[in-house]
Amino acid sequence: MKTILTAALTGVLATREQCPAIPYSAQEIAQEARRSVDAGASIVHIHARREDGKPAFDVESYRRIDEAVKRECPEAIINYSTGAVGIDRETRIGHIRALRPAMAALNMGSMNYAIYSSPKKRFHHDHIFENRFEDIRFYLEAMNEAGTIPEMECFDLGQINNVEPLRDLGLVPENACYSLVMGVLGGIPASTRNLVHMAACLPAGALWQVIGIGRTQWPLVAAAVTLGGNIRVGLEDNFYLNPAEMARSNGELVEKAARMVRDIGGELASPAEVRERLRLTSAQV
Repeated sequence: MKTILTAALTGVLATREQCPAIPYSAQEIAQEARRSVDAGASIVHIHARREDGKPAFDVESYRRIDEAVKRECPEAIINYSTGAVGIDRETRIGHIRALRPAMAALNMGSMNYAIYSSPKKRFHHDHIFENRFEDIRFYLEAMNEAGTIPEMECFDLGQINNVEPLRDLGLVPENACYSLVMGVLGGIPASTRNLVHMAACLPAGALWQVIGIGRTQWPLVAAAVTLGGNIRVGLEDNFYLNPAEMARSNGELVEKAARMVRDIGGELASPAEVRERLRLTSAQV
């Protein structure tokens, strides 16, 4: 099975002070989508930003991005975030209702979400990331109405199990995807051993990808490909090509991941092949 490669272009926390390549404007995001697809990605995962880099959650910011990406990179499969801290649920899902993207990220549980600096002995971020079952159900129902495929982000083993009552309720479509997010403080630590265990706990035949945070990204990419999973890279998750070299674009990170897949004899799925595999309708493309 060919590997599906997703590029996470923007994120919500990283700034240009940390990495100069982070795109802010709609046009910059569209250009990064173009670079990423040219390098081998089929799906682009996007958090909206304002021109000054601050996170945006309003429909019009997402609409500007949607129009720019479709103009610059029409073959890309668009996946929008619904994750947020301290934002009401109608706002978190408003752009999905309005724009009906092919895919949208859906966080599968509440957790502590933090970034800690050992050298500085302090927390840079320390949030409660709240996602109650009532709210997850609300987002799933809205995604189903929009014809948007849920990309279910599981930050720990228990969050995989959180999907089960929603499957039992008939709310999770057959083409929904699991993302195994590893390396966030508050979630499961990033290791090959933990990835093997998480992958083994998925329902039989489930489509899944790994999301490795920080410099653990590359070992997890290698492990996921050999396990038959899919992969996500990009500046949202990791800035570095290697410990001494910061990426100058999302395209460089995608290019490295694509090379890793090919170096072990694998192939990357094209956007058209991913559309077929996900059973996307004409309304979703």
